[in-house]
Amino acid sequence: MGRKSFVRKREILPDPKFHDVVVAKFINSLLRSGKKAVAEGIFYRAMDVVQEKTNDEGIKTFKKGLENVKPLLEVKSRRVGGATYQVPVEVKPARRQSLASRWIIEAASGRPEHSMAERLAAEFIEAANGRGSAMKKREDVHKMADANKAFAHYRW
Repeated sequence: MGRKSFVRKREILPDPKFHDVVVAKFINSLLRSGKKAVAEGIFYRAMDVVQEKTNDEGIKTFKKGLENVKPLLEVKSRRVGGATYQVPVEVKPARRQSLASRWIIEAASGRPEHSMAERLAAEFIEAANGRGSAMKKREDVHKMADANKAFAHYRW
């Protein structure tokens, strides 16, 4: 992080199919080695799979799942007098979204389904229903923050 001035956020164009910036950011976090067309294909196939399985719009399930996975609190290390404390802090909205996206992609990668589109679709459905590995990750982060709330006065 620079000491001189704040870093300006880059403007992200909405995705071509749903015209949504959140979807575009998710696709950007999904891509590997700069292959955006491949990442878009995976995401859009996942939306089709979600629509087939739930008989509901895929984008609604995606948004609901992403909203459910977003963390409210996290812990940050703070060094005070030779001891390191895990201090619970609120998560900024931009970081909430990026953490949720990262956790969903990570959880989908570890699933047993055959294609990444199927894995993502399954993880979206699980997250929308409040289950799954990404939701477990969120709960673990919240538990850690709750367990360390005694150190909240070290917040900076």
